[in-house]
Amino acid sequence: GLVPMISKIKTISIVLMSLLYIGGGLNHFFNPDWYVRIVPPILPFKPAIVYLSGLFEIILGTMLIFPKTRFIAGWGLIVLLLVIFPANIYVALTQGEAMDTTPIIAWARLPFQFVFIALAYWHSKK
Repeated sequence: GLVPMISKIKTISIVLMSLLYIGGGLNHFFNPDWYVRIVPPILPFKPAIVYLSGLFEIILGTMLIFPKTRFIAGWGLIVLLLVIFPANIYVALTQGEAMDTTPIIAWARLPFQFVFIALAYWHSKK
């Protein structure tokens, strides 16, 4: 039936997104300079912002795995994705230069934040 299939898809997406956030968060510590480059210039303490956002990705990605903490993880990820959205806007406004990518990729990344927000919302639901 449809409900068990959707449940399986949701479980798979929870695992994949959890791994994505944990891996991405760890990468903030292994390659901080890459992330520092995309922090908007107006913000101070760029390395601290990078490490803190990476730490939150690791924590929230881990919390996403467990049903008891999934609601908090989902909403935490929504907040985090909104907080880091200015970095994606900055990359787009530099036509991709801040991230060494093309303008098309820089601008195309923006709507994907809303896909990730929608997934985090879906994952927060029972």
